[in-house]
Amino acid sequence: MNTVVQASAREEKKLTAENAKLRKDIEELKKQLLEKERKRGVLEVPMPSGEAVVECSSKPSPPPAASAPSASPATAHPPKDEGKKKKPEKKGGEKQEKKPAVPQEEAKVDVSRLDLRVGRIITADKHADADSLYVEQVDVGEATPRTVVSGLVKHIPIEQMQNRMAVLMCNLKPAKMRGVVSQAMVMCASSPDKVEILDPPSGAVPGDRVTFQEFPGEPDKELNPKKKVWEQVQPDLRTDESCVATYKGAPFQVAGKGVCKAQTMSNSGIK
Repeated sequence: MNTVVQASAREEKKLTAENAKLRKDIEELKKQLLEKERKRGVLEVPMPSGEAVVECSSKPSPPPAASAPSASPATAHPPKDEGKKKKPEKKGGEKQEKKPAVPQEEAKVDVSRLDLRVGRIITADKHADADSLYVEQVDVGEATPRTVVSGLVKHIPIEQMQNRMAVLMCNLKPAKMRGVVSQAMVMCASSPDKVEILDPPSGAVPGDRVTFQEFPGEPDKELNPKKKVWEQVQPDLRTDESCVATYKGAPFQVAGKGVCKAQTMSNSGIK
């Protein structure tokens, strides 16, 4: 019996010591937790039992909860709204800055927009389905000749169309004429009664650019028919008293080689 009592006493003593150690460990952990929460700004709320208990709640107490949400959204949302308003204004501003560039380019309608080049008519044949049209193969300085359809049958004998130099406009939109796609236009001095193909200067070769000193600029890759650039430029293309082809008095020039001319037609329109 004594042995049992002694064993029980030892067990009780052991458990008491373990409980004391656990309480000590718990208090130490509480202190560490309190310290960490203080650093994080979480308030320590005393409990009625007298023991310090830490409440790490993300929810504020009822009174602050009523005031905090009303204040926070009021200050947080306007910047977001303002940000949303500013973005469209910025985009609009960019568009307004870019828009003037387009009208300025469109407003510049002069002969520099035309891709005029020296070409050599290699061959010319009558169109199979149109008595007034020639179908020509023309070297304009590219890898392969261009097919060109011209209404010159009534004005220029076919033998004068073979292997001859000419001035061509190369950036008209290709157009089908009686089933044949024409890729350029032969430039001619023209009147109701007579037509003459413009002659490039001596020494000019296929692909040479025809330019205008008073009207510098690069030609359009392809003229947009809707913009009617050719229709606006053409009335100012004429030969002068010396048969020199001009635009508003500025001669058709091949740099370093001379000017382009009609054979006999002075003061005539060009098309």
